[in-house]
Amino acid sequence: MRDDCSLWHPQVVRPEASRLAWLDALRGIGALAVVGEHLTTWAMPWLRPTFFNLGVYGVLVFFLVSGYIIPSSLERHGDVRAFWIGRPFRLYPLYLAVIAVVLALSWWIPVRAEVPRDASSAAAHATMLLDVVGVAGVMNTMWTLSYEMVFYLMVTALFVTGVRDRRGLVAVAFGVTAVVAGLALGAAPLTGGWLSWVSFAVFAAGLAGVVSGRLRNLAACALGVMALALLLLSSRVPWFGAAILAVMFTGTAIRRWESGQGSLWPVALAASLVTVAPVRALSAGWWWVQPDVWGTTVALAGLTFAAGLAWRARRVPAVLTWLGLMSYSLYLVHLPVLLVVMEIAGEMRWSPLPLQIGVSVLFLALVLPGSRLTYRFLERPMQRLGRRLTAS
Repeated sequence: MRDDCSLWHPQVVRPEASRLAWLDALRGIGALAVVGEHLTTWAMPWLRPTFFNLGVYGVLVFFLVSGYIIPSSLERHGDVRAFWIGRPFRLYPLYLAVIAVVLALSWWIPVRAEVPRDASSAAAHATMLLDVVGVAGVMNTMWTLSYEMVFYLMVTALFVTGVRDRRGLVAVAFGVTAVVAGLALGAAPLTGGWLSWVSFAVFAAGLAGVVSGRLRNLAACALGVMALALLLLSSRVPWFGAAILAVMFTGTAIRRWESGQGSLWPVALAASLVTVAPVRALSAGWWWVQPDVWGTTVALAGLTFAAGLAWRARRVPAVLTWLGLMSYSLYLVHLPVLLVVMEIAGEMRWSPLPLQIGVSVLFLALVLPGSRLTYRFLERPMQRLGRRLTAS
């Protein structure tokens, strides 16, 4: 059964797992949305929607999927050690490969200026806690992995302490926190490279304790507390970080409701709080967090997840499950490929329409097979190795 799959890492489809194929479809939709956001921004701006943010929409769908599946999976299998042995084999191989490619190409396509040129940047990339320690990733898509990691750490801490949140109150609590943080914090209270080093030390020591079994519960709690503190005190935009966790735990609340363990009112309340969080926020200058755009984006992500949930007993389109299987590869690989294509093709935003379409088709012809190859020859073998190690 694929119940141990995460936001980015579905297993190979098996008959007994077909009931979760709708999650793969949602991943496929989310991945396409993020790719579409970057492609239309740089090559076909006339096609880019402005009444909602296509990329953030895709990311929110991803986060709902992760929140829906991870806590219940951990509770079902009940093995924190196996979870944290398998997690690096799912997340890091492709992540490190993309970083290596970006650095190898830096003589031609410089790494983003926002990325610190010191060792603290390496420490932040090592933990994936980039956005919550205020460090830009070598690829700007990597910011989402920070919140995935925070969610994993917090879910683990809740699990070892026996907190199951059958009523969905954690989602509501993060929604309230997002509103309050937006009103009270214009920027992160804590900044500096020392955050990368402290989080790296706690992360390494804590995971060593979780995997080895020595003071496992204490180590898991320490990691969860650290994750929460970083989210609220040093993430780039604290209200946004809290809103993301509210979205993820909303996915958990939906799963509780589906299994008959909770109601939908926390889902509605958390969604409402997330929607209004940036309305009066001190740090809400981006175009896509203006109330009408942000509200539409959140609503579309929620409706998409609801549609997937309603469709879960039916056969889903094969192309979406195919995209969902390689969604992590597609998410991380597409932007380096797009950078190379744009570097060769030059500025496309004011180019003739046939040229824009031709370059876009070329990009998709490269990135879709390329993502399939990285999934087939990098992701899957490392996932199998992780499973063998957890079974030993």
